[in-house]
Amino acid sequence: MTAVDSDSARRNWIIWAALLALFLGALDALVMTAAMPTIIAELGGLHLYAWTYTSYFLARAVALPIFGKLSDMYSTRLLFLFAIGLFLAASIAAGCSPSMEFLVVARVFQGIGGGGIFALVYVVLSDVSPPEQRAKTISFASAVWGVSSLVGPTLGGFIVTWFSWRWIFFINLPLGLFSFYGIASYFQEFRQKTTGKTLDLLGALLLSGFILGLLTLIMTGGRELPVSSLPYILIGIATIVSGICFYLVEGRAENPMLDFSFFKNPSYALGNVLVFFASFAIFSLFAYAPILLQGALSQTPLQVGYAMLSLSLGWSIGSLAVGRNMHWIGAKKATLIGTVLVVIGTGLTLLFSRTTTIGECFIAFLIVGLGMGFVSLTTLLVVQDSVEPADLGVATSFHQFSRTMGGTIGVGLCGGIVTDRLISELTTAGQRLPENLIGMLKESMANLFQKEFQAMVPDVMQALLQDAVLKGVYLALVIVFVVSLFNLGLSLLLPRK
Repeated sequence: MTAVDSDSARRNWIIWAALLALFLGALDALVMTAAMPTIIAELGGLHLYAWTYTSYFLARAVALPIFGKLSDMYSTRLLFLFAIGLFLAASIAAGCSPSMEFLVVARVFQGIGGGGIFALVYVVLSDVSPPEQRAKTISFASAVWGVSSLVGPTLGGFIVTWFSWRWIFFINLPLGLFSFYGIASYFQEFRQKTTGKTLDLLGALLLSGFILGLLTLIMTGGRELPVSSLPYILIGIATIVSGICFYLVEGRAENPMLDFSFFKNPSYALGNVLVFFASFAIFSLFAYAPILLQGALSQTPLQVGYAMLSLSLGWSIGSLAVGRNMHWIGAKKATLIGTVLVVIGTGLTLLFSRTTTIGECFIAFLIVGLGMGFVSLTTLLVVQDSVEPADLGVATSFHQFSRTMGGTIGVGLCGGIVTDRLISELTTAGQRLPENLIGMLKESMANLFQKEFQAMVPDVMQALLQDAVLKGVYLALVIVFVVSLFNLGLSLLLPRK
C-alpha cells in the first residue's frame, strides 16, 4: 500500500469513527421518546418526566462552548476520547438506573459527553480534511442527522417491544467502543494549539451560568415556573448578571472563552446570526407542525411521521448537495439559495388549511429542509474560514451553540404563542371546552393527543378544537415566515469572501 493509500485509509477510519460518535449523540433523544412511557411505568417519578430531556439538553448546551475552547488549547484526540468515554459510562449508569432521580443525574453526564461529541466532531472532520475537501466531509455529518431521525423512533420502539427499555442505553456500548477505537488508533493532530495560556475558568463559570439561566427561563417559563413567580424572576436576574459579568470579564481575560473581537469580522458575526435564525425556523416547525397536522388536519401519527421526515431528508440532501458543489457555487451564493428556499417553504406553510393534503405538507417541509441543509453547512464553513486555525475549535463550537440557541428560543417562543392563542380561542368561543381539559392543555400541548383527553372531548366540540389548533399554530407559522424573510435580508450582507 502506498503512502497516499495509507493516509486515505486512515482518514476514512477517522471520519467513520467521528460520524458514528455523532450518530450516538443524535440518536439518544429520539430513542428516549419511544421508551419514556415504559420507563415511567417501571421507575415511577412522573413529575421528573420532562427532566430526563431537560437535564440532558442543558448539560449539552453548557458543554458545547467549553469543549470547543479546550480543543484549541489541548489535545482534540484526548478530549474526544474523554467525551465518548463519559457518554458511554453515563449510558451504562442510565441503563442501570434504579429510580428516576438516578436516571436524571445520569442524563446530565450523558449531556456533557454529548456536548463534547457535538462540539468536537466538526473540529475532527475539519482537521482531517484538506481545505478543498472540507465542505464535502462535513456534509456527511448532516446526513447522519437525517439517518438518526429516521432510525431513532423506530429503533426505540423495537427495543422497548422486544427487549428492555434499558437496552436503549446499553446499545450505545458496541457502537461507542468502535468509535473510541477509531479515534484512539488513527487520529493525529496537525493544527497549531494555543500554548502557554491557562483556561479562563471564571469566564467558563459565568458563561455556564448564563446559558443555564437563559435556557431554564425559556424551557420552564409559563409551564413549570409561572413567569410572574419569584423563582422565575430570580433566575432572570441571575441570568442577566451572569451575562454582564461574562462580557466584562472576557474583555480583560488573557485567554477568553469567547473573544468578542471575532464579531468585528462580518463573516463570523453573520455566519452565526444566519444559522441562529434558520434554526429558529426549522426547529419551530419540527416542534409544532405535528400538532397542526394531527390536531387540526386529522392526519394519523404515521402520516405525520412521513411528513416530518421530509424536513430531515431535505436537510441531509441539501447539505450533501452543497458540500459536493461548494467549490463552484461559493459560500455567499449557497447561503442565499438556502435562505430563499427556507422563505419559500415557510411561505407555503401559510397556505395550510383544514383541506391541506399530506403531500402538500411534505413538499413544503422538504423545501425548508433543503434550505436548512444549505445554510447550516455554508455558515459553518464561513465561520471557520473567518478565524485563524488555532481558534477553529471555539469558532466551530460557537456555531453549534448558535444553532442550538436558535432552535431553543424558537421552540420556546412559538410554544408560548401557540398555547396562549389556543387557550384564548377555546375560552372565548360560544361553546367552551370543560375547564379540566383546558387545564390539561395549559400543562402540556402533548395532552392534545392523549387518548384520555380525546375521549373527554364532546363530539360537538371536535370541530371547535381543530379550528383553535389551526389558529394557534398558524400564528407560529407566521412568525417563522417573518424570521425567515429577515434572515434572507441578512444573507445579502454576507461578504463574498
